[in-house]
Amino acid sequence: MASDSTTSTVDNPLALLTLPDLDGLADAQTRGATCVWCPDETPLTPVTAVDLGEHLSPFDGREMRWFPRAHRRCVQAAALAALHDHAPLCEQCVDDASNCDTGMTLRRLMREYR
Repeated sequence: MASDSTTSTVDNPLALLTLPDLDGLADAQTRGATCVWCPDETPLTPVTAVDLGEHLSPFDGREMRWFPRAHRRCVQAAALAALHDHAPLCEQCVDDASNCDTGMTLRRLMREYR
C-alpha cells in the first residue's frame, strides 16, 4: 500500500511517487537516513538526498508520521515506474500525453532527477 502524502501534488510533485510499505523498511529508511527505495545502506547527506516530504502511513494499527528521503537516481526510477503505471490507464495520455498534467509532471521529475 502506498503512503498518503500530507501535501497536494500541485504543491509537491514528488507526492505522485509510490512509496514502499513501512513494514518492509529498515529504521534508517523511515528516518530518511538512507534511501527509501534502495537496498544500499549508504547514508544520505544533505547534498545527496532528495527530501520526499512528510508522510502519514498505516503501521502496526496506527498512523505513523515519517520523513522519507532518496537518491536522485531512485527518484528518477520511481517517476518512470509511476508514469508506466499511469499512462496506459489515462485517456488523456493515450490520446495526447501533452494534455495530461500528471504525465507531464512525472516526465519533468524524470528529467529533473536524472
